[in-house]
Parts: sequence; structure tokens; C-alpha cells
Amino acid sequence: MSVPAPLFADQVLSWYQQHGRKDLPWHEPRTGYHVWLSEIMLQQTQVATVIPYFEKFIARFPTLADLANSDIDQVLALWSGLGYYARARNLHKCAQQVASQYQGALPDIAELLEQLPGIGRSTANAIVSQAFNRPAAILDGNVKRVLARYFAVEGWTGSAKVQKVLWQHAEQLTPSHCAADYTQAMMDLGAMVCTRSKPKCTECPIAESCQAKAEDLQSQLPTPKPKKAKPAKSCHMLILVNPQGKILLEKRPPSGIWGGLMCLPQIDNQQSLAEFTKQLQLQCSSEPLAWQPMLHKFTHFDLTITPVQIEVKANANFVAEDHWYWLAADKVLQAGLPTPVRKLIEALQSPIFQ
Repeated sequence: MSVPAPLFADQVLSWYQQHGRKDLPWHEPRTGYHVWLSEIMLQQTQVATVIPYFEKFIARFPTLADLANSDIDQVLALWSGLGYYARARNLHKCAQQVASQYQGALPDIAELLEQLPGIGRSTANAIVSQAFNRPAAILDGNVKRVLARYFAVEGWTGSAKVQKVLWQHAEQLTPSHCAADYTQAMMDLGAMVCTRSKPKCTECPIAESCQAKAEDLQSQLPTPKPKKAKPAKSCHMLILVNPQGKILLEKRPPSGIWGGLMCLPQIDNQQSLAEFTKQLQLQCSSEPLAWQPMLHKFTHFDLTITPVQIEVKANANFVAEDHWYWLAADKVLQAGLPTPVRKLIEALQSPIFQ
């Protein structure tokens, strides 16, 4: 049912010339740095969300050397709101490693790229094809969906067994010419036509040879990830405000949830509030005010956050340790913050709390 690889590539490239996205900010100029940065940001994130973040990053860190020489807190502050913060930490580590090992220029060999922090097989190949215009198969989420439908590959695309099959197809189909355009075309085809729901098969250049379309399996493929009940967790997030209007923040450890970000203090329940304030030698000057709980969804669990606002007395005895900071609200918003913390600080600044 499928067509020969050269014809497949020609059909996809012809469609791309007419309908593909050619004005993405990381395409001009299409440097290794720009492609790498965009590929990391695009992991688990849609193009429309990434564009403003990419533009902010390039304005602040015009070159890989600028990124390598920056402080991790600056990187996390710009990344704030994009999620999956390990990407930002690896981005910074990778820039520093490239600066020291490769004189600030990303290598053009996939095997070398894969040895760098945060770069896997598909990302390495995307950099090689997009930045250096050399043939290299990619397998991001969009391409997985296209190939799973085109070849009617059953099974969850995140499993090693299915990925092995999809990689074989991806490598067989990748042409020896127009490498940058072809990989972008495959990503665009998945993002714009072969979408998760309601694929636009009438607009697809390879629809006539697609096995899923022939067998009316578009809605069933790719096979969904086996569902597991996500654990539910809860915490109280403390909004401690001193007489100067400053808010107490904790810098999280480098690894783990919200690693390296500035967060509001968390306790398991309101009963442990007294123990917490005693530990930091804080005296409350008002009764704790519990806000409406909010739900934040992580990949592996759901977290119900109960914000608790507390006014505290001035305390000359309390000196912040390395990971505790008193910051004015406007300064807080300039730091790297998890999305729920940013929302709470913004709410605190709204007229209702003034």
C-alpha cells in the first residue's frame, strides 16, 4: 500500500513548499544554536507557545556563549511558565559543555550531540538536518503520529518495541536531499494535517497510500498510552508577608520538582504551620487566611494547593539562609517561578488584596 521512499519524500516536500511553515523565528538564521534551542523548547510544547519564549531567549542570550556565561537563575527566570524545568537546567549545562569542549559551536555529528545534556536521538538528528542540512531521521511526537497512521503501526508509540519499528520507517523514508526541508515538512504535516483528533485527510499529500485511511483507523491510531490513575497529592503553600510587604520565598534544590526555582514555602497541612514558623523564628501578626484551593497538574500526579496568607511581625533575629529570601512582590515576578506560584503572587497584587 505504501509508496516507494523517494515518492513519499517528494509528495511531502511538494506539500511543504505550498503549505509548510517557513517563517518560524528559528529558521532565520537557521543556526545550530537557534535550532537546538527551539528543539528543546518544543519538547512537550506547541509552536505557538514556544515562539515568544524563543524570542525572549534570543534577545537576552543572542549567542550560545552568552547562554553559557549566564547564571542559571537568569535562565530559569526566562523559562518560567514553559514547564518541564529540567529542560532549562540541561540547556544551561549543555551550553557550558559546548563552550568548553567545542569552542562554543555545536558539533554537526549526531553521535557527539547525543552525549550532551538534554539531547536525545531525535533532537540530535533534528539539529544535524535542520542546522547542517544533512540527512538524519527524526521521530518527535508529530512524526510518530504520521508514521503510526501511514504504516498502521499498532501499540503505544512511547514503548521501545513500537519506537524501534517507527525508527526503521523514519530512516527508510528520509531522503538524501533537502534534509532541512524534509524534517520540517514531516513535523508540519503532523502538526497541521495529521493531527491528534480530526485529521485533515483530504489535505494530506500521502493520504492515498496511508494504511490507516484505507482501513479507516485514523481515530484509533496512534494507540493511546495505557491509562494509569494519577496519584493525587496536596499541600499548603504559605504566602508570608512581612511589614515591608516583602514575601518569603524558598529556592528549591537543583533537582526534583521545580528544581532551582523560587517557590513559596510548602507544608503538608495547616497543623504544621506553628512548627514551621517556630523553626524560622517568625511571629504571626494575623490569623492565617486560607484561599480557595487550586489544582496543578503534573505529568505523573495532580497537586491540590491550598494557599495560606499570613502577615508576620518584623523579626530582627531571623536572617535568611542560603535558600530563603524576602523579596518585594515586583521582584518576585522577575524570578524563575513555577506557574502556580506566579499566579498566587499576581493575585496578591490585585486590588482585592491591597
